[in-house]
Amino acid sequence: MQNNLPVTLKAADRVEILTLIDNYIDLLLPATDIVTRPPLAKEGQILADTLLAEHGLSLLITVYQGEAKHTILLDTGYTKVGVLHNMEQLGINIKDLEAIIISHGHMDHTGSLYAILDKIPERIPLVLHPGAFVHPRYTRAPDGAMRLWPQTLVRDDLARQNVEIVESKTQTLVAEDMIMVTGEVQRTTAFEKGMPNALLKKNGEFVQDPISEDQALVVNLTGKGLVVISGCAHAGIVNTVEFAKKLTGEEKIHAVLGGFHLTGPFFEKIHDETIKELKKMAPAVIMPMHCTGWKAIQKFQKEFASNFVLNSVGSKLTLSS
Repeated sequence: MQNNLPVTLKAADRVEILTLIDNYIDLLLPATDIVTRPPLAKEGQILADTLLAEHGLSLLITVYQGEAKHTILLDTGYTKVGVLHNMEQLGINIKDLEAIIISHGHMDHTGSLYAILDKIPERIPLVLHPGAFVHPRYTRAPDGAMRLWPQTLVRDDLARQNVEIVESKTQTLVAEDMIMVTGEVQRTTAFEKGMPNALLKKNGEFVQDPISEDQALVVNLTGKGLVVISGCAHAGIVNTVEFAKKLTGEEKIHAVLGGFHLTGPFFEKIHDETIKELKKMAPAVIMPMHCTGWKAIQKFQKEFASNFVLNSVGSKLTLSS
């Protein structure tokens, strides 16, 4: 763990981000020079089984430097079924995982965690912010009704698993210091105000849930700049990228991807400002996922025409120096 700024993040020659779970799947999407798509057929026969999509996110991230290779998992989707099913379909060896990172405590990012841990033979780190254990959490529906979120992360339950719990509010380095977990993201923009209908119950009163545990991953690609990978970016995707720059001392942004949480009427108000600020950073690749929302994704496609990548379950983004 590092507490001084900037963090000494080792550069990677290549990073691969394979989508194990996202909200969307399209088996007919074409490949590009940086994105491969899952096969529809093998040995001339269309597959009888297929990948699953669900309202969640799980990304398998592999970094390379010389002969070194390290693989970690960011988030674990919503259900107990989807990630493990898709790993099998994609031929992923779960034993290759060196660490699991949880971006925040919501059920659509933690759902298959226990099922995955049951299949990992050796003890591995589970990196998360202590706020991920906060409960009870609620969402206020448009009609004012309170909806209780399921509690999927229980510290005592995880303590009985074959896992090393690494709780940190600040940055943590994994994969031989080639991947940084940001820790709690500083919130400095005027327009990114979190999720207004997310609530906590304290002393019998409902208060806004800041989802303070929200964190992201950062890779420094040799000669290209930072690759910033968010879970939901509840802290704001612009805040997240700016914090990555501050932590590393690197100004150049090569890619921004993950959930940007821009779906719904409240967040539609900040679409234009978010895009404006991200355009200033001039990322070579932008790949919105999960909770970004269809309207926002359409705007990103229009505004980042040559840099935009449409994600789908099973897609693998490869970025090289």
